[in-house]
Amino acid sequence: MAEAVLRVQAAGPHVTVQDGGRMGWQRFGVTESGPMDRVAALLANLAVRNRGDAPLIEVSLGGLTLDCEAGAVSIAIAGGGFIVTLDGARLGSWQVLTLRAGQRLTIRPGPWGSWTCLAFAGTLEAPEWLGSRATHGLSGLGGGRIVPGRVLRIGTPRMLPDRAIPCPVWARPRRILHATLGPQDRHFAPEAIDALREGTFRLTSAYDRMGVRLSGPALPLAGALSIPSEPVLRGSVQVAGDGVATVLLADHQTTGGYPKIATVVSPDLDGFVQCRSGQVVRFDLIAPEAAVAMARRRAQALAGVVARLRQGQTDPAQTGDDDHRP
Repeated sequence: MAEAVLRVQAAGPHVTVQDGGRMGWQRFGVTESGPMDRVAALLANLAVRNRGDAPLIEVSLGGLTLDCEAGAVSIAIAGGGFIVTLDGARLGSWQVLTLRAGQRLTIRPGPWGSWTCLAFAGTLEAPEWLGSRATHGLSGLGGGRIVPGRVLRIGTPRMLPDRAIPCPVWARPRRILHATLGPQDRHFAPEAIDALREGTFRLTSAYDRMGVRLSGPALPLAGALSIPSEPVLRGSVQVAGDGVATVLLADHQTTGGYPKIATVVSPDLDGFVQCRSGQVVRFDLIAPEAAVAMARRRAQALAGVVARLRQGQTDPAQTGDDDHRP
């Protein structure tokens, strides 16, 4: 069987194999994992004619360097605005290109974004755990961490024409986070709700695949600090006893006993994870009905981007924002 063989020369922390996520196991305490930026992963895979949930490599700000030791394979890079170098030639992300034997690919942080996805036109061979190759960051279970010296094999590689991938404006860092109150907003003092609605928050360096702590106005509790443990979601805004908010992300715990003051709506999470430590965000609290309407509009917009990608259209004018309506 034909294959392309790549060797990892350098990789930063949190560079892992991910796929669409490990569904159906949270009731057993197993997190879903999957890509931090789900839209970027979907578009990268579709750009090289894979299934949208196929295994790929998620690259953090630590960067990645690969040497192609044998074969050739087309790749797609989508996510943050990272800098891509192929044999010394500087390129950008959001494109399809081909990596051939003897060439070196380097991906490193660029002007914006915290995560980018590297998809291969073929099958990335990686260990499977509980039916998924998504890597749980803390344990390393799943497809695994990408570390120097690891050999990556791409089965049935394909070579495709070089082209750009349409980058939706709403895939860029999201500074306004639409959120719905709850499910435990009743445990917070009224001034905490006002602070969440009116304050500005800054991403701290306590940021990984599990979540990111925010600095900003304290969110004081009016009730008990600890509540019975219950399921938590990606996007939950959890508040500990110090009044500091944490937004839970791809590798979040499956249950928690700290109150959740709000939940960031799913369409804003992919843009939110592209914010970097030190950047400022604000919360726009909306009704559940508005959140559902927003999710439907975003799904429709994404379907349009996917259709244009499959048709080979890359006109940036066709990938505009949804005007930030809730």
